[in-house]
Amino acid sequence: MFFTMLYDKFDSLKEQQLQIMDKDGKIIRKDLMPKLSNDDLKKIYYYMVLGRAADQKAMNLQRQGRMGTFAPVYGQEAQVASAYALQQGDWVVPAFREHALTLVRGMPLKNFYLYYMGNEIGSVVPEDTRILPVSVPVGSHPIHAVGIAWASKIKKEKTVAITYLGDGATSEGEFHEAMNFAGVMKAPVIFYCQNNHWAISVPRSIQTASKTIAQKAVAYGFPGIQIDGNDIFAVYAATKEAVDRARNGGGPYFIEAVTYRFGPHTTADDPTKYRDEKEVEYWKQRCPVMRLRKYMANLGIWDDKQEKKLLEKVDKEVEKAVEESEKTPIATVDNVFDYTFAQLTPQLAEQKTYLKKVQDEKKARTQK
Repeated sequence: MFFTMLYDKFDSLKEQQLQIMDKDGKIIRKDLMPKLSNDDLKKIYYYMVLGRAADQKAMNLQRQGRMGTFAPVYGQEAQVASAYALQQGDWVVPAFREHALTLVRGMPLKNFYLYYMGNEIGSVVPEDTRILPVSVPVGSHPIHAVGIAWASKIKKEKTVAITYLGDGATSEGEFHEAMNFAGVMKAPVIFYCQNNHWAISVPRSIQTASKTIAQKAVAYGFPGIQIDGNDIFAVYAATKEAVDRARNGGGPYFIEAVTYRFGPHTTADDPTKYRDEKEVEYWKQRCPVMRLRKYMANLGIWDDKQEKKLLEKVDKEVEKAVEESEKTPIATVDNVFDYTFAQLTPQLAEQKTYLKKVQDEKKARTQK
Protein backbone atom coordinates (compact mmCIF):
# COMPACT_ATOMS: atom_id res chain seq x y z
CA MET A 1 0.00 0.00 0.00
CA PHE A 2 1.03 3.60 -0.56
CA PHE A 3 0.54 4.18 3.15
CA THR A 4 3.05 1.47 3.99
CA MET A 5 5.52 3.07 1.62
CA LEU A 6 5.03 6.41 3.34
CA TYR A 7 5.50 4.93 6.78
CA ASP A 8 8.53 2.90 5.78
CA LYS A 9 10.27 5.82 4.10
CA PHE A 10 9.27 8.55 6.51
CA ASP A 11 9.07 6.79 9.85
CA SER A 12 8.78 9.50 12.51
CA LEU A 13 11.70 7.99 14.42
CA LYS A 14 13.99 8.84 11.52
CA GLU A 15 15.31 12.30 10.83
CA GLN A 16 13.39 12.66 7.57
CA GLN A 17 10.19 14.61 7.16
CA LEU A 18 7.62 13.94 4.46
CA GLN A 19 7.91 16.69 1.86
CA ILE A 20 6.69 16.46 -1.72
CA MET A 21 6.87 20.12 -2.79
CA ASP A 22 9.71 22.41 -1.74
CA LYS A 23 9.45 26.04 -0.65
CA ASP A 24 9.72 27.24 -4.26
CA GLY A 25 6.75 25.23 -5.46
CA LYS A 26 8.85 22.53 -7.13
CA ILE A 27 8.04 18.83 -6.82
CA ILE A 28 10.91 16.92 -5.25
CA ARG A 29 9.16 13.55 -4.82
CA LYS A 30 7.17 12.78 -7.96
CA ASP A 31 6.73 9.20 -6.80
CA LEU A 32 4.69 10.39 -3.81
CA MET A 33 2.50 12.93 -5.63
CA PRO A 34 -1.17 12.40 -4.74
CA LYS A 35 -3.85 12.29 -7.40
CA LEU A 36 -5.25 15.82 -7.42
CA SER A 37 -6.67 17.38 -10.57
CA ASN A 38 -6.05 20.97 -11.62
CA ASP A 39 -9.58 21.79 -10.46
CA ASP A 40 -8.79 20.23 -7.07
CA LEU A 41 -5.71 22.43 -6.75
CA LYS A 42 -7.68 25.55 -7.59
CA LYS A 43 -10.35 24.67 -5.03
CA ILE A 44 -7.77 24.06 -2.33
CA TYR A 45 -6.07 27.34 -3.22
CA TYR A 46 -9.43 29.15 -3.13
CA TYR A 47 -10.15 27.95 0.41
CA MET A 48 -6.65 28.83 1.55
CA VAL A 49 -6.96 32.36 0.15
CA LEU A 50 -10.47 32.72 1.56
CA GLY A 51 -9.27 31.58 4.98
CA ARG A 52 -6.45 34.11 4.94
CA ALA A 53 -8.69 36.96 3.77
CA ALA A 54 -11.27 36.11 6.44
CA ASP A 55 -8.49 36.04 9.00
CA GLN A 56 -7.13 39.46 8.07
CA LYS A 57 -10.63 40.95 8.15
CA ALA A 58 -11.21 39.43 11.57
CA MET A 59 -8.01 41.02 12.84
CA ASN A 60 -9.26 44.43 11.73
CA LEU A 61 -12.68 43.84 13.30
CA GLN A 62 -11.09 42.85 16.60
CA ARG A 63 -8.93 45.97 16.65
CA GLN A 64 -12.06 48.05 15.97
CA GLY A 65 -13.91 46.45 18.88
CA ARG A 66 -16.40 44.74 16.59
CA MET A 67 -15.20 41.22 17.39
CA GLY A 68 -13.67 39.46 20.36
CA THR A 69 -10.32 37.76 20.81
CA PHE A 70 -9.58 35.03 18.27
CA ALA A 71 -6.70 32.84 17.11
CA PRO A 72 -5.46 33.71 13.59
CA VAL A 73 -4.83 30.94 11.08
CA TYR A 74 -2.33 33.11 9.18
CA GLY A 75 0.52 30.87 8.00
CA GLN A 76 -1.24 27.57 8.63
CA GLU A 77 -3.62 27.55 5.67
CA ALA A 78 -2.30 24.24 4.29
CA GLN A 79 -4.66 22.66 6.83
CA VAL A 80 -7.27 23.01 4.08
CA ALA A 81 -5.72 20.07 2.21
CA SER A 82 -6.30 17.77 5.18
CA ALA A 83 -10.02 18.52 5.18
CA TYR A 84 -10.07 17.98 1.43
CA ALA A 85 -9.00 14.37 2.03
CA LEU A 86 -12.15 13.54 4.03
CA GLN A 87 -15.48 12.12 2.91
CA GLN A 88 -18.89 13.66 3.50
CA GLY A 89 -19.81 11.63 6.58
CA ASP A 90 -16.53 12.07 8.42
CA TRP A 91 -16.24 14.08 11.63
CA VAL A 92 -14.05 17.11 12.28
CA VAL A 93 -13.20 17.95 15.89
CA PRO A 94 -11.35 21.30 15.85
CA ALA A 95 -9.47 23.29 18.44
CA PHE A 96 -9.55 27.06 17.82
CA ARG A 97 -7.30 27.69 14.80
CA GLU A 98 -9.10 25.70 12.12
CA HIS A 99 -11.58 28.09 10.54
CA ALA A 100 -9.93 27.77 7.10
CA LEU A 101 -10.46 24.02 6.92
CA THR A 102 -14.00 24.12 8.33
CA LEU A 103 -15.03 26.12 5.26
CA VAL A 104 -14.16 23.08 3.14
CA ARG A 105 -16.47 20.97 5.27
CA GLY A 106 -19.46 23.26 4.78
CA MET A 107 -19.28 25.64 7.74
CA PRO A 108 -20.65 29.05 6.66
CA LEU A 109 -18.04 31.79 6.90
CA LYS A 110 -20.42 34.00 8.86
CA ASN A 111 -20.40 31.42 11.67
CA PHE A 112 -16.72 32.16 12.22
CA TYR A 113 -17.50 35.83 12.76
CA LEU A 114 -20.63 35.14 14.82
CA TYR A 115 -18.76 32.87 17.21
CA TYR A 116 -16.05 35.41 17.97
CA MET A 117 -18.59 38.21 18.17
CA GLY A 118 -20.02 36.32 21.13
CA ASN A 119 -23.14 35.07 19.35
CA GLU A 120 -23.90 31.43 20.20
CA ILE A 121 -25.53 30.96 16.79
CA GLY A 122 -21.99 30.76 15.43
CA SER A 123 -21.72 27.29 16.98
CA VAL A 124 -24.76 25.96 15.13
CA VAL A 125 -23.59 23.88 12.17
CA PRO A 126 -25.71 22.93 9.12
CA GLU A 127 -27.62 19.65 9.42
CA ASP A 128 -25.45 17.79 6.91
CA THR A 129 -22.16 19.03 8.40
CA ARG A 130 -20.26 16.99 10.98
CA ILE A 131 -18.13 19.55 12.77
CA LEU A 132 -17.97 20.00 16.53
CA PRO A 133 -17.91 23.56 17.92
CA VAL A 134 -14.69 25.43 18.59
CA SER A 135 -12.84 24.09 21.64
CA VAL A 136 -10.86 26.78 23.43
CA PRO A 137 -9.54 24.73 26.40
CA VAL A 138 -6.18 23.35 25.27
CA GLY A 139 -6.09 19.59 24.69
CA SER A 140 -9.55 18.74 26.03
CA HIS A 141 -11.21 17.88 22.71
CA PRO A 142 -9.16 14.96 21.24
CA ILE A 143 -10.86 12.62 23.68
CA HIS A 144 -14.23 13.66 22.21
CA ALA A 145 -12.95 12.73 18.76
CA VAL A 146 -11.94 9.31 20.06
CA GLY A 147 -15.40 8.84 21.52
CA ILE A 148 -17.02 9.70 18.20
CA ALA A 149 -14.69 7.34 16.35
CA TRP A 150 -15.29 4.51 18.80
CA ALA A 151 -19.06 4.98 18.46
CA SER A 152 -18.65 4.81 14.69
CA LYS A 153 -16.77 1.53 15.05
CA ILE A 154 -19.38 0.04 17.38
CA LYS A 155 -22.14 1.00 14.92
CA LYS A 156 -20.09 -0.46 12.06
CA GLU A 157 -20.16 2.82 10.18
CA LYS A 158 -17.47 3.56 7.62
CA THR A 159 -16.74 7.01 9.01
CA VAL A 160 -13.68 8.44 10.70
CA ALA A 161 -12.99 11.37 13.00
CA ILE A 162 -10.08 13.76 12.68
CA THR A 163 -9.09 16.07 15.49
CA TYR A 164 -6.77 19.07 15.27
CA LEU A 165 -4.49 20.23 18.05
CA GLY A 166 -1.39 22.31 18.61
CA ASP A 167 2.02 21.26 19.91
CA GLY A 168 1.13 22.69 23.32
CA ALA A 169 -1.87 20.37 23.61
CA THR A 170 0.46 17.35 23.68
CA SER A 171 1.52 18.37 27.20
CA GLU A 172 -2.03 18.03 28.52
CA GLY A 173 -3.19 14.93 30.36
CA GLU A 174 -6.37 14.54 28.31
CA PHE A 175 -4.32 14.33 25.14
CA HIS A 176 -2.52 11.26 26.46
CA GLU A 177 -5.77 9.73 27.67
CA ALA A 178 -7.19 10.18 24.18
CA MET A 179 -4.12 8.64 22.55
CA ASN A 180 -4.17 5.66 24.92
CA PHE A 181 -7.88 5.01 24.51
CA ALA A 182 -7.63 5.32 20.72
CA GLY A 183 -4.79 2.80 20.60
CA VAL A 184 -6.49 0.28 22.89
CA MET A 185 -9.85 0.48 21.11
CA LYS A 186 -8.31 0.81 17.63
CA ALA A 187 -10.67 3.68 17.02
CA PRO A 188 -10.83 5.15 13.49
CA VAL A 189 -9.43 8.53 14.51
CA ILE A 190 -6.65 10.74 13.17
CA PHE A 191 -4.75 13.11 15.44
CA TYR A 192 -3.55 16.05 13.34
CA CYS A 193 -1.05 18.12 15.31
CA GLN A 194 -0.32 21.55 13.88
CA ASN A 195 3.13 22.06 15.31
CA ASN A 196 3.58 25.81 14.81
CA HIS A 197 6.59 25.93 17.15
CA TRP A 198 4.94 28.08 19.83
CA ALA A 199 2.27 27.35 22.44
CA ILE A 200 1.64 31.03 23.15
CA SER A 201 5.14 32.00 24.37
CA VAL A 202 6.39 28.49 25.18
CA PRO A 203 8.66 27.15 22.38
CA ARG A 204 8.45 23.61 21.08
CA SER A 205 12.02 23.05 22.32
CA ILE A 206 10.92 23.04 25.96
CA GLN A 207 7.44 21.64 25.38
CA THR A 208 8.71 18.08 25.16
CA ALA A 209 12.03 16.20 25.18
CA SER A 210 10.88 13.97 22.31
CA LYS A 211 12.84 14.37 19.10
CA THR A 212 9.53 14.61 17.27
CA ILE A 213 5.95 14.90 18.42
CA ALA A 214 4.85 12.23 15.95
CA GLN A 215 6.88 9.54 17.72
CA LYS A 216 4.61 9.82 20.75
CA ALA A 217 2.12 7.68 18.83
CA VAL A 218 4.45 4.67 18.99
CA ALA A 219 4.03 4.41 22.76
CA TYR A 220 0.27 4.08 22.27
CA GLY A 221 0.48 1.36 19.66
CA PHE A 222 -0.13 3.14 16.40
CA PRO A 223 1.92 4.92 13.69
CA GLY A 224 2.91 8.55 13.56
CA ILE A 225 4.51 10.62 10.84
CA GLN A 226 6.07 14.07 10.67
CA ILE A 227 5.30 16.06 7.54
CA ASP A 228 5.95 19.48 6.06
CA GLY A 229 2.76 21.15 7.23
CA ASN A 230 3.09 23.95 4.67
CA ASP A 231 3.21 21.54 1.72
CA ILE A 232 -0.36 20.86 0.60
CA PHE A 233 0.69 17.69 -1.23
CA ALA A 234 2.33 16.22 1.86
CA VAL A 235 -0.66 17.27 3.96
CA TYR A 236 -3.16 15.73 1.58
CA ALA A 237 -1.18 12.52 0.96
CA ALA A 238 -0.56 11.80 4.65
CA THR A 239 -4.14 12.60 5.67
CA LYS A 240 -5.68 10.62 2.83
CA GLU A 241 -3.65 7.53 3.65
CA ALA A 242 -4.37 7.85 7.37
CA VAL A 243 -8.08 8.31 6.72
CA ASP A 244 -8.27 5.36 4.31
CA ARG A 245 -6.37 3.20 6.79
CA ALA A 246 -8.72 4.12 9.64
CA ARG A 247 -11.80 3.63 7.49
CA ASN A 248 -10.65 0.12 6.61
CA GLY A 249 -10.14 -0.95 10.22
CA GLY A 250 -6.47 -0.04 10.64
CA GLY A 251 -7.07 2.09 13.72
CA PRO A 252 -5.70 5.49 14.73
CA TYR A 253 -2.88 7.49 13.24
CA PHE A 254 -0.90 10.57 14.27
CA ILE A 255 0.24 13.32 11.89
CA GLU A 256 2.64 16.01 13.05
CA ALA A 257 2.36 18.83 10.53
CA VAL A 258 5.32 21.16 11.00
CA THR A 259 4.07 24.65 10.22
CA TYR A 260 4.31 28.18 11.63
CA ARG A 261 1.92 30.88 12.72
CA PHE A 262 2.99 34.19 11.21
CA GLY A 263 0.95 36.27 13.61
CA PRO A 264 0.11 36.18 17.31
CA HIS A 265 -1.20 33.18 19.21
CA THR A 266 -4.40 35.19 19.64
CA THR A 267 -5.23 38.85 19.25
CA ALA A 268 -4.43 39.22 22.97
CA ASP A 269 -0.83 38.17 22.36
CA ASP A 270 2.29 40.09 21.31
CA PRO A 271 4.74 37.63 19.67
CA THR A 272 7.47 40.27 19.36
CA LYS A 273 8.06 39.78 23.09
CA TYR A 274 9.35 36.24 22.63
CA ARG A 275 10.08 35.61 18.92
CA ASP A 276 12.96 36.70 16.72
CA GLU A 277 11.78 38.43 13.56
CA LYS A 278 14.41 36.50 11.57
CA GLU A 279 12.60 33.30 12.52
CA VAL A 280 9.32 34.70 11.23
CA GLU A 281 10.91 35.78 7.95
CA TYR A 282 12.46 32.34 7.51
CA TRP A 283 9.03 30.74 7.68
CA LYS A 284 7.39 33.35 5.47
CA GLN A 285 9.70 32.11 2.72
CA ARG A 286 7.89 28.79 3.17
CA CYS A 287 4.38 30.25 3.10
CA PRO A 288 1.85 27.56 2.10
CA VAL A 289 -0.27 29.93 0.00
CA MET A 290 2.74 31.26 -1.89
CA ARG A 291 4.10 27.76 -2.52
CA LEU A 292 0.89 26.48 -4.07
CA ARG A 293 0.53 29.61 -6.19
CA LYS A 294 4.09 29.15 -7.51
CA TYR A 295 3.40 25.51 -8.31
CA MET A 296 0.22 26.33 -10.24
CA ALA A 297 1.97 29.16 -12.08
CA ASN A 298 4.80 26.80 -13.07
CA LEU A 299 2.17 24.32 -14.22
CA GLY A 300 0.59 27.00 -16.40
CA ILE A 301 -2.82 26.92 -14.74
CA TRP A 302 -2.56 30.16 -12.75
CA ASP A 303 -1.62 33.75 -13.56
CA ASP A 304 -1.90 37.28 -12.19
CA LYS A 305 -5.25 37.84 -13.88
CA GLN A 306 -6.76 34.81 -12.17
CA GLU A 307 -5.18 35.86 -8.88
CA LYS A 308 -6.75 39.32 -9.07
CA LYS A 309 -10.14 37.86 -9.91
CA LEU A 310 -9.94 35.43 -6.99
CA LEU A 311 -8.93 38.13 -4.50
CA GLU A 312 -11.88 40.27 -5.59
CA LYS A 313 -14.20 37.28 -5.18
CA VAL A 314 -13.05 36.35 -1.69
CA ASP A 315 -13.12 39.98 -0.55
CA LYS A 316 -16.79 40.16 -1.53
CA GLU A 317 -17.50 36.88 0.27
CA VAL A 318 -15.79 38.12 3.41
CA GLU A 319 -17.61 41.45 3.41
CA LYS A 320 -20.94 39.68 2.88
CA ALA A 321 -20.25 37.28 5.76
CA VAL A 322 -19.35 40.15 8.09
CA GLU A 323 -22.47 42.07 7.12
CA GLU A 324 -24.69 39.04 7.69
CA SER A 325 -23.09 38.26 11.04
CA GLU A 326 -23.48 41.80 12.33
CA LYS A 327 -27.14 41.81 11.32
CA THR A 328 -27.87 38.46 12.97
CA PRO A 329 -29.97 38.84 16.16
CA ILE A 330 -28.23 37.93 19.39
CA ALA A 331 -28.69 34.32 20.47
CA THR A 332 -31.64 33.36 22.65
CA VAL A 333 -31.48 31.15 25.72
CA ASP A 334 -32.70 28.27 23.52
CA ASN A 335 -29.73 28.78 21.18
CA VAL A 336 -27.34 28.57 24.11
CA PHE A 337 -28.68 25.27 25.45
CA ASP A 338 -30.18 23.33 22.54
CA TYR A 339 -27.16 22.58 20.36
CA THR A 340 -24.88 20.70 22.74
CA PHE A 341 -26.81 17.76 24.18
CA ALA A 342 -29.49 15.66 22.50
CA GLN A 343 -31.24 15.72 25.89
CA LEU A 344 -30.45 18.25 28.60
CA THR A 345 -29.22 17.05 31.96
CA PRO A 346 -31.48 17.95 34.92
CA GLN A 347 -29.00 20.65 36.00
CA LEU A 348 -28.89 22.25 32.55
CA ALA A 349 -32.68 22.04 32.21
CA GLU A 350 -33.00 23.90 35.51
CA GLN A 351 -30.53 26.56 34.35
CA LYS A 352 -32.38 26.98 31.07
CA THR A 353 -35.72 27.43 32.81
CA TYR A 354 -34.24 30.02 35.14
CA LEU A 355 -32.52 32.00 32.38
CA LYS A 356 -35.64 31.97 30.20
CA LYS A 357 -37.57 33.43 33.12
CA VAL A 358 -34.97 36.16 33.53
CA GLN A 359 -35.04 36.84 29.79
CA ASP A 360 -38.84 37.08 29.74
CA GLU A 361 -38.86 39.44 32.72
CA LYS A 362 -36.27 41.67 31.06
CA LYS A 363 -38.27 41.71 27.84
CA ALA A 364 -41.43 42.63 29.75
CA ARG A 365 -39.70 45.55 31.47
CA THR A 366 -38.37 46.80 28.15
CA GLN A 367 -41.83 46.77 26.59
CA LYS A 368 -43.36 48.88 29.39
